[in-house]
Amino acid sequence: MTLTQLSYIIAVDKYRHFATAAEKSFVTQPTLSMQIHKLEDELGITIFDRSKSPVIPTEVGERIIEQAKRILKESKQLSDIANFNEKDLRGKFKVGIIPTIAPYLVPLFLRSFVKKYPLVELVFEELLTDEVLDQLGRDQLDAGIIATPTDQSFIYTEELYVEPFVAYLSHGHPLIDKERLTVEDLDRTNIWLLNEGHCFRDQAVKLCKESERVNQSAIEFKSGNLETLKKLVEQNFGMTLLPWTAISEFKGGCDNAVIKEFEDPVPSRKVRLAYGRKHLKQSIIASFKKEICDAIPEKLKKTEKRVVLD
Repeated sequence: MTLTQLSYIIAVDKYRHFATAAEKSFVTQPTLSMQIHKLEDELGITIFDRSKSPVIPTEVGERIIEQAKRILKESKQLSDIANFNEKDLRGKFKVGIIPTIAPYLVPLFLRSFVKKYPLVELVFEELLTDEVLDQLGRDQLDAGIIATPTDQSFIYTEELYVEPFVAYLSHGHPLIDKERLTVEDLDRTNIWLLNEGHCFRDQAVKLCKESERVNQSAIEFKSGNLETLKKLVEQNFGMTLLPWTAISEFKGGCDNAVIKEFEDPVPSRKVRLAYGRKHLKQSIIASFKKEICDAIPEKLKKTEKRVVLD
């Protein structure tokens, strides 16, 4: 019995498909299937009912998989204990971060963190919020950076900053002459939005719905990337909503589009640091948070006259 075999049965249980589990485990399907067969032979049981589609665990298989999850979690903690040192931070630190935060926040603090803590191996992965929470729950991440609250009792969160929403308008947009926008203005135009699954999309939709006059035709366009939405606006197509960090490099606008802030109270999102364990890597988590908070612009440290959309 090996930890690799246990990881394979957990992958099959998650994806309910041998080929997909093999792909996600970065091995060939014959290799994964052979290792699972060897484990079943060693234990003298059948872990998966292969006659079903999708494949499902047998009754005893479910118990084996739950125990395998506990074993893998404990094995990760052995590695953490070996690398943990209160005086000298070291070891791998895996962070899941949502795509509407990653490209704008990470460059602000990365160089400083790496310089101060050269023995910490930072590993970032862009994930949707649900994926971050799922991997935190399964101990596959040490921390996550998200922009929504969580009600999962085993996940802790700490506030990093409150970030305003801004509007990004094409030069031909009818709202171009307004000094600041209001929520009610959002019913006057079509808005480019991210695809479903992005919390920033959900927050933007919620903001639009706060206008009583808004109708579904006002929320029509979708994309999977904020930079794509910015490019569409810069080609003189409509408008989109952005987090402030996405436009912080510009002062009031750029050559191809115009930035409009909102009147008070400014709609905003709360960016949070999430983690699932308190007893290990707490020193790294604390240092990681401090580097972020030290690096963010002063504008993000002011929370008055803002309303958080969760």
